[in-house]
Order: sequence, then structure tokens, then C-alpha cells
Amino acid sequence: MPERYILLVEDNPDDEELTLLSLRKNNLGHDIIVVRDGVEAIDFLFGSGQYAGRDISRVPTIVLLDLKLPKLDGLGVLKRLRADERTRTLPVVVLTSSSQDADVIASYNLGANSYVRKPVEFGAFVDAVSSLGLYWVLLNRPPPQHAA
Repeated sequence: MPERYILLVEDNPDDEELTLLSLRKNNLGHDIIVVRDGVEAIDFLFGSGQYAGRDISRVPTIVLLDLKLPKLDGLGVLKRLRADERTRTLPVVVLTSSSQDADVIASYNLGANSYVRKPVEFGAFVDAVSSLGLYWVLLNRPPPQHAA
């Protein structure tokens, strides 16, 4: 596993493909790990289930988290991450199609670092994800416990 990486939590194959394309377009130098539901995200981050034995000290630089996920929704994932000391300060950007005020409020109340609505138009989607990646990967300074 790379020293620095982005964790993408996304169940929609089209959105996954567009997000990967957008991030790679900028040659961010990060590998991207994709998980496709909330339970898999939790298992990956905490080294359980199919990821038992994974070195959980290797945390992602950023988690891009969809809200509408199978098994455990994005808000459930966020709640679990913020409840655990090991992942409390892990940068999480909610990247979702939802524009519901209730989802925005709940995301921030549960500790999301940012809330970005996925644009419908292809070019706008690529630009939004590219900007997210550039900011969180190259400009943002994570807390010391997440430094590589």
C-alpha cells in the first residue's frame, strides 16, 4: 500500500469512474483505494472483515465519502469515524448527489470537513473533483498523527 492515498467510498460505478479520472488527471501522486459500501469502508479503515490484518496505521490522506451507500450509509460511516480516537481527525469530504439541507447539516454535525454536491454536468464534475484533490492532497496540512 502506498504511503499516501485517497480512500474513495462510492457505490455508483459511473461516479467512481469519473472521480478516478478527475483525480488522475492532476497526477496527484496518490494511489486511490475504492470501497463500495459503508461496511467495507469501516472494515478497511479499522482493519476488520476482509481487511483483517491490514496495517491501520496507514491512514488515507483524505476520505471522499458518498452518503447514499448500501449496508451502512455515509452518515453512519462518518459517525463511526468521529467516534473513534484513531479516525476522529481524519479528513472526510462528503461527495454526494444530495442537495438536501438535512444531509448537509447532519454531515457537518457529525464532523465532515467539507460537503460537496456532485455536479451533474461532466466537465463541472471533473473540475470539482480535481479541485478537491488538489486542495486536500497538496495544500491541506493534516494533524500530526496523520502525517506520514
